[in-house]
Amino acid sequence: MKNKNIEKRAATIEAAQEESRTISGYAAVFDSDSEDLGGFTERIEQGAFAEAIGISDVRALFNHDNNMILARTASGTLRIYEDEKGLKYEFEAPNTSAGNDVLEMIKRGDISQSSFGFTVEQDSWTKRDGTTYRTIKKVKRLYDVSPVTFPAYPEASVAVRKLEEINLEENRTFENDVATQKVKAALYFHQA
Repeated sequence: MKNKNIEKRAATIEAAQEESRTISGYAAVFDSDSEDLGGFTERIEQGAFAEAIGISDVRALFNHDNNMILARTASGTLRIYEDEKGLKYEFEAPNTSAGNDVLEMIKRGDISQSSFGFTVEQDSWTKRDGTTYRTIKKVKRLYDVSPVTFPAYPEASVAVRKLEEINLEENRTFENDVATQKVKAALYFHQA
């Protein structure tokens, strides 16, 4: 399917635990400036994807390539939603050449950003300090979310989250809890 009106932008991704094949990230980050998109800078308002998520059959692709499909909402393999930060997505990397390659490139840090393909229903344009700004207020259709080599939004990223990082966070929490308990015990015995 060729649609010359489809626009593509970039954001963040992460793959969870080392043994896991879960890839997640932000295809779009709200209220964040894009790179220069050919004479204008773009921002996306919070809530811009709300309606499009419910009506679009979205694909996860690599570099927006229709031949590199990784997941799809219609098949239940792609989960996508808005949160306070932006357009979040998550999927299990398929055990295919494309899925294995993308997972490895994310783990290595070669691929660290994301993008999205869309059409716009409502936007506004302003000019400030000699720069033209476009604000996307409502996305009409969301076509894809993609780990990419070159994103339009520098804050859109992708990464593999290592098991060691998760364990470190859990250990810090446990150590803080133990330290807190020791302080409480010392205060209790001191007061007694």
